[in-house]
Amino acid sequence: MNKKRLKNVAESILESVTTQSEKAIQHFDSSPLPDKEILYELIQDIFVVLFPGYFGRSGMSFDSIEMRISYRVARIYEILKPQIYREMIHGCRKDPKNCSICEEAAEELVLNFLETIPSIRDWLDMDVEAAFKNDPAAGNFDEIIFSYPGLEAISVHRIAHFFYQNGLRIIPRIMSEWAHSKTGVDIHPGAVIGQSFFIDHGTGVVIGETTIIGDNVTIYQGVTLGALNFPKDKEGKIIRNSKRHPTICNSTVIYAGATILGGETVIGEHSVIGGNVWLTESVPANSRVVICDSGIKITDRGSPKIPECIREQQ
Repeated sequence: MNKKRLKNVAESILESVTTQSEKAIQHFDSSPLPDKEILYELIQDIFVVLFPGYFGRSGMSFDSIEMRISYRVARIYEILKPQIYREMIHGCRKDPKNCSICEEAAEELVLNFLETIPSIRDWLDMDVEAAFKNDPAAGNFDEIIFSYPGLEAISVHRIAHFFYQNGLRIIPRIMSEWAHSKTGVDIHPGAVIGQSFFIDHGTGVVIGETTIIGDNVTIYQGVTLGALNFPKDKEGKIIRNSKRHPTICNSTVIYAGATILGGETVIGEHSVIGGNVWLTESVPANSRVVICDSGIKITDRGSPKIPECIREQQ
């Protein structure tokens, strides 16, 4: 009978759980972990206050905005506080019933986040304007806010980055991976991204944890800002706090499929990195980097001389 087989399966699974309680893929602890599904829903609530009138119940007006914003703020507070508390409890391994320090810290952090929302809105306003400025296919701001995956990804990143900066790791990673699954854009919450950032198309973009991106930067689909290698200590263990990913200075454009690697790699401001370029070295400001038959060609954007391979394509 199938019942006997099912019983045997259940017993074997139970044995693997109870005899190896230190397995990495199981969690038995007095501290509950943050709830992924609740955090997914929470992102939607945060979007309502970031983009009033675009998300949530339609028909928001100035007559009802005070009531609706107040409701969402209270809702975010009530939902987010216990999730932050769960991560803090898990991190310090204290009994949830006795950890008044974690409870106070969770409340302070959620209040700090809510107070930061106006400044996050200012940055997102600049991101929307950057998309409209740099994409001739954008008909209006509404189209960008509703349908651009790059804007959705950077919106979630600006939320997640706040929590990453304040010492959390699980919650911001849950948020960033939710955005990754929805948009195809993978931005680690630790990445530092400046104002007026635009990702066009978005699919396949990867931005690593220690990446630093300046203001007015545009990148296209398939761009990777990654690590060249992983520094290790004397025991062969990865040094996790090292600068592994590149720095992209202000007003740089990186075209589709380009790969830029390494913590010491710096792309100077006002540079253009051509499509499918593989770059592991720094380039000065005002550079134009393209692929020629002889390899990578780096020229000064201000120079009137056009590289031979570009002339051939014109």
